[in-house]
Amino acid sequence: MDVLLLNIETATKNCSVSLSKNGVLLSFKELNTGNYTHAEMLHPFIKQLLDEANIGFNDLSAIAVGKGPGSFTGLRIGVSAAKGLCFALNIPLIAIDSLSILAHAKQIDKGFIIPLLDARRMEVYTSVYSPNFVQIAPIEAVILNENSFANYLDQAPVFFLGDGVEKFKPICKHPNAIFEIDAFPSATQMANLSYLKYKKNDIEDVAYFEPFYLKDFFILKAKTI
Repeated sequence: MDVLLLNIETATKNCSVSLSKNGVLLSFKELNTGNYTHAEMLHPFIKQLLDEANIGFNDLSAIAVGKGPGSFTGLRIGVSAAKGLCFALNIPLIAIDSLSILAHAKQIDKGFIIPLLDARRMEVYTSVYSPNFVQIAPIEAVILNENSFANYLDQAPVFFLGDGVEKFKPICKHPNAIFEIDAFPSATQMANLSYLKYKKNDIEDVAYFEPFYLKDFFILKAKTI
């Protein structure tokens, strides 16, 4: 039986949805205006994808979602939509970390892939991947400085990608550093990742699943005069 998966990725300002069949990307819709359009665009994108593919919600085998780390706002919207659909359709929920999704946007023969997702000030969410996408460093929040990732840069070319690159590029002068600014986690990279998890029954508890925020969400109170 064919495995039809709806993939949702909203960890950054890229609102991205894709439809895949047996690990192969069928179609996608995404929008990145530089602002968070997820609340307005996510559900229409889902409906349009299914309508254009002549696929009903009941035809879906599971829902996959980028779990973060990333934007609190984006993650809440994407995960809430995924959980709601899984509840309503009684199908499994699959979660994939957003840094791994971003890393799969780059194909290399040697060196390292280091995705950088924007956090506060000079901070990024990051991890390190080999050319075959093995994660070789834990996901963490890092405050950038001119010596960040020196142990990898001294070994081989390092490909930095993501919206956090704009913070690092001006201060990193290492000759092995290669920067790609216009890269975001995308549901187009989730087709095979979600299929592999589905085949292994690597699924989440829909009732208790929460986004991988990595850091606490702080609400700044307005000062009283």
